[in-house]
Amino acid sequence: MINDGGAKVRSRAVRRRGTGTIAVASALGMTAVLGGCGFSGGPADDVTLTLVAADYGDSAANSSRKYWDRLAAEYESEHDGVEVKVSVYSWNDVDRKVEQLVAAGHAPDMAQIGAYADYADRGLLYPADELLSINTQADFANQFVTAGQVKDVQYGMPFAASARLLFYNKTLFREAGLTPPTTWDQLAADARALKERGVKYPYALPLGPEEAQAETMQWLLSGGGDYTDSFGTYSLDSPENVRTFTWLKDELVGKGLTGPVAPGSLNRAKAFAAFADGDVGMLNGHPSLMKTADRNGVKFGMVPMPGANGESKTALGVADWMMAFRKNGHAEQIGDFLDFVYSEKNVLAFSRQYDLLPVTTSASEAMSAADQDADLKPFLTELPLAKLYPVGETSWGQVAAAVKERIGRAVAPGGSPAAVLGRLQATASEAQRAR
Repeated sequence: MINDGGAKVRSRAVRRRGTGTIAVASALGMTAVLGGCGFSGGPADDVTLTLVAADYGDSAANSSRKYWDRLAAEYESEHDGVEVKVSVYSWNDVDRKVEQLVAAGHAPDMAQIGAYADYADRGLLYPADELLSINTQADFANQFVTAGQVKDVQYGMPFAASARLLFYNKTLFREAGLTPPTTWDQLAADARALKERGVKYPYALPLGPEEAQAETMQWLLSGGGDYTDSFGTYSLDSPENVRTFTWLKDELVGKGLTGPVAPGSLNRAKAFAAFADGDVGMLNGHPSLMKTADRNGVKFGMVPMPGANGESKTALGVADWMMAFRKNGHAEQIGDFLDFVYSEKNVLAFSRQYDLLPVTTSASEAMSAADQDADLKPFLTELPLAKLYPVGETSWGQVAAAVKERIGRAVAPGGSPAAVLGRLQATASEAQRAR
């Protein structure tokens, strides 16, 4: 970190330099020429910072609580008068918990969840440049800076990222004489062959409420569609999207190729666990699945998502977000703590613990050069070209919740993809107009 002649830049005035400048600096890789490091002294009065965070672990043994407890203890040991209290909730509960706290007038100082724009639109959040040192903000990868903005101001600070690839069980494929698919038709043919050999989940399709918006978007992209059009307007019921879900319903779900659990009832965690048990032939996965599969001795491969007529040109990228609420003040202390959170050391530690991708340029470069992270390189290569959720749209949280709740009905027996997508489009359009 450049010290700029020994001066430690932490003034609020310095942090308020425009986000446009920061985005350009990040895009040009100019982090090193921008001065600024966090101060090490504590405030005159004791301050308790509260953080609500999501749990990235799959058991008590690797719960994110352990990561945050260690990080908070390390920070507190170097900052007299500052206490950091962290509450960790499952992904099923964390967004709702933050909503409840805000509604009750008890917003935490910070929240690390899946969306930020609605809170920003309501004027509840600090802009990033009122919190972070210039070095920290400039270190964010440029695509996340853009995705973190509402009306050209960055409120969402990316926390962790992943890209999605199609995982397949090498052992099951070898025994069935199969090769990884590059088209939908090949995927269906491979799934039929796996079913004939008694594979429990030839293709696992998790459209349950845990993370249905991810599986949905991956399929929409592979069919040439998306949640929004090129103008940022929701387009859930586009012809491309209807075609995609009609194919899923008729060619995979309707032919019994997605396993014994209805897709609308199958959550990502259960699908991943089934893959790690050797019961899944194929599924869309992110980097954390590698560790679980390795631990259970499952041999797997990863390829880009098949498309309607060939390999999908666009992968899904996902970022989770950190935000800071104005409610309690504490901007100076929040900013200093977040500078610590986003240090290269800590970003790398979290990314490596949970097999996720860094959101900062410095940590990404370190990971790309490290032999220990070689298994993540396919995802690191995919991420810069991946498409993110429309998180800067203030209605996205409401739309994502509706997708989680309803999209499984589109492929259920007797369900109508066109009707379900049409109703989701109506919900999305109404939410967008209301903003």
